[in-house]
Amino acid sequence: MRLGVACALVDGELRPGDVEVDPSIGTIVATGLPGSGRGTAVPGLVDLQVNGFAGVEFRNCEPERYEQATVALAAHGATAIQPTFFSQSIEAYERSLAVLAQVRSDAPRGCRLLPAHLEGPFMSPTWHGAHWIDTFHDPDVALADRLLAAGPVGFVTLAPELSGGLELVAHLAGRGVVVSIGHSDATAAQTRAAAAAGAGHLTHCWNAHRRLASRDPGPAGAALSAEQLVVGLIGDLVHVEPEVVLLTLRAAPGRVAVTTDAIPYAGAEAGEWREHGRRVRVVDGVARLDDGTIAGGIAAPDDCLRNLVSIGVDLATAVDVCGGVQRRLLGLAEVRLRPGDPADLVVLDDALVPTRTLVAGEEHWAA
Repeated sequence: MRLGVACALVDGELRPGDVEVDPSIGTIVATGLPGSGRGTAVPGLVDLQVNGFAGVEFRNCEPERYEQATVALAAHGATAIQPTFFSQSIEAYERSLAVLAQVRSDAPRGCRLLPAHLEGPFMSPTWHGAHWIDTFHDPDVALADRLLAAGPVGFVTLAPELSGGLELVAHLAGRGVVVSIGHSDATAAQTRAAAAAGAGHLTHCWNAHRRLASRDPGPAGAALSAEQLVVGLIGDLVHVEPEVVLLTLRAAPGRVAVTTDAIPYAGAEAGEWREHGRRVRVVDGVARLDDGTIAGGIAAPDDCLRNLVSIGVDLATAVDVCGGVQRRLLGLAEVRLRPGDPADLVVLDDALVPTRTLVAGEEHWAA
């Protein structure tokens, strides 16, 4: 099957010509083929932190509603995402994970659903952000194993400085879970200790963790200078100012993973709702609690891609930080549009708006 594109981002370089994929095996067959197509094929976007999308909240929705979100996410360039569960009782986490297990077995249309990201419950009340601290627990290996037994978990955000935190980091990493430092008051030394114990990521750098200072670098300073940590970054240009986005990319080239931290009103009509009895409103493009705390993001994956390009990031780097870094962190197959690579890709128009999304060579959305 030919895509009918004018060029493609192949192995990090824009190359003219069409792309052929084989839907029967889900891979790229050839690039640089003659033709007179339109648009640019790029590797699909991967999001590590999606709480909900298009009016769907993953932690409490029915199985049949997942497809509403996955198709909408595919329309915004995502080929894979981590559904993210947060601020719940342990029993509610278990229910959410059981539903995700069922949905993944049915493989809905749209973007691929990866194992869950648990943003909690082992986080610091000092840096709770918009989370509900009554749902927090001290690090506990037995409790973590109970959650892992409930359904697919691939990623856990926790505060390693808490009592038992480093033991839990090592335990989760030993079970193949990506451990991320976040909602944490860790010092730089404690962050480095967590990395040595097996942590691989920092959740949304610059947001909801100990602040960087000249003699107290905290998680951000440690992660930016530690080659073994991937630096998560919310790319809506609301959580983090453009200058700091550029600073982060330049400090940790090849190690920054942009996320949306999307809430259900991303990709949907703005409104207001209740979160543990607190009102959340979207005003002027930002979701906030009444006290002003930002309560997640409402940008879509392709918004983050365009945001990066708008502040001067080249397209190849923008695509990599919106998908390639995430794949490498999770140990997924590389997608660089080379023959034999998985055909998880997006066709962008001249304004970098998706017009077509393929997952494993099959079209899951088209304008």
